[in-house]
Amino acid sequence: MTERDVILNELAQGLRPMSQGIEWFSSLAPEEQSQTLRFLAHHCIQARAVAEDGPESISRAGLRPTHTPAVLITRGPIDHQLGKIASLTPIDERYKAFRLLIAVLAIADARRSEHYCSGGCGHWWHKLSDAG
Repeated sequence: MTERDVILNELAQGLRPMSQGIEWFSSLAPEEQSQTLRFLAHHCIQARAVAEDGPESISRAGLRPTHTPAVLITRGPIDHQLGKIASLTPIDERYKAFRLLIAVLAIADARRSEHYCSGGCGHWWHKLSDAG
């Protein structure tokens, strides 16, 4: 587990405010931002994100439905769309993508935790609230 892993999971679980997440993300070099977005997209897929998570994710992220990441998440298979969102390069789109991917991860992982981990699990990120 890396500092990045902890920060992203704390953001997704609401244990860290998004303002801190944006501040952290903005401190990263462009290549690190790209890696972080790809990492988030991968974890959304691992958490079993589904297309139906799109509208709630848009709302949670505070995006307008016309913002590029919001448009992308509602068009086509979710795994392909998450990759496209993670690949956005304009800086303002990266910040929107970051907020959206955190929201997708939050929704998908909460569902996974409820369905598959309610009796206990070995996922370190599901124990973050116990550590604080």
